[in-house]
Amino acid sequence: MGLISELKLAVPWGHIAAKAWGSHQAAPVLCLHGWLDNANSFDRLIPLLPKDFNYVAMDFGGHGLSSHYSPGFPYHYQNFVSEVRRVAAALKWNRFSLLGHSFGGAVGGMFSCIFPEMVDKLILLESLPFVLDTNEMDNLLTYKRRAIEHVLQVEASRKPEQVVSPEEMLQRLLKKNSHAGEECGKHLLQRGTTQVATGVWLNRDRRITWAEHCLDFVSRELFMHYIKNLQARVLLVKATEGYYALRREDDADKETVMFVVSSLKSVLKEVGAQGSGQLGSAGAARLPWAPPVHLFSCTGTPALAPGLTGNPRSNQASCCYYGPWNHI
Repeated sequence: MGLISELKLAVPWGHIAAKAWGSHQAAPVLCLHGWLDNANSFDRLIPLLPKDFNYVAMDFGGHGLSSHYSPGFPYHYQNFVSEVRRVAAALKWNRFSLLGHSFGGAVGGMFSCIFPEMVDKLILLESLPFVLDTNEMDNLLTYKRRAIEHVLQVEASRKPEQVVSPEEMLQRLLKKNSHAGEECGKHLLQRGTTQVATGVWLNRDRRITWAEHCLDFVSRELFMHYIKNLQARVLLVKATEGYYALRREDDADKETVMFVVSSLKSVLKEVGAQGSGQLGSAGAARLPWAPPVHLFSCTGTPALAPGLTGNPRSNQASCCYYGPWNHI
């Protein structure tokens, strides 16, 4: 399934960029990328999915080819949720499915609870529908302080964008993200950088740094209250060699994921099968219409979402929760 078109959707601060596959008359699926990634994350996954859907992958504000927020306007979790509503309005979608990777899944989860009547299916790739405050309570005020101070520092510095050669940009990404393959790095940089006469610079807004600076961490009690509003069927795809293996080497406690899964089952009252094994092209092709399966554990992420990995034969994920951009 080839790319149909690149889109520019008007918003008050500029535009939201997106790319679309499939017929506009088909059932719509909005694809939400991970933190500091971009819509190219889905380029190699979409061709594996059913052809009878209209897939649109958007760049969040300040990411990819989308406009940066206006000066003085902060990047906050709720703003990204609002962007999903703006995109749906621009596309004249009243009901659609959401396919979210990592941070995009958390945005999709919140949207699905705020606008439950609009979401048919919520598909989470290496993501939970909300970010729980597990082990974070003592850090929340620090995160908020750092977020404010960082924005003020960026606005005060007024430093020009750093221009480097494409190869240097790629090597910076690979050096700081050893799990990322060269092919993946090039693919994300293709949409994540701008070519100028002397090299390339990063497109992302420098006001955006760590995800925890903008997230809303929720308690378990609030999580349970939120998901009672869900109407969508939920598919949670968790790779055994994904986020926890790469970003939480010292965190062997999977209790949080199990809590989320059991909570979804108890609230939605539909329990699908749990699976284990490689989610290849045949498995991936079932995602948009999948039954209410709440957890599918796969042995590795490459076949799960080739667009999110650099090496189709590697068992290491290339785009983790915080994305590969933080340390460039």
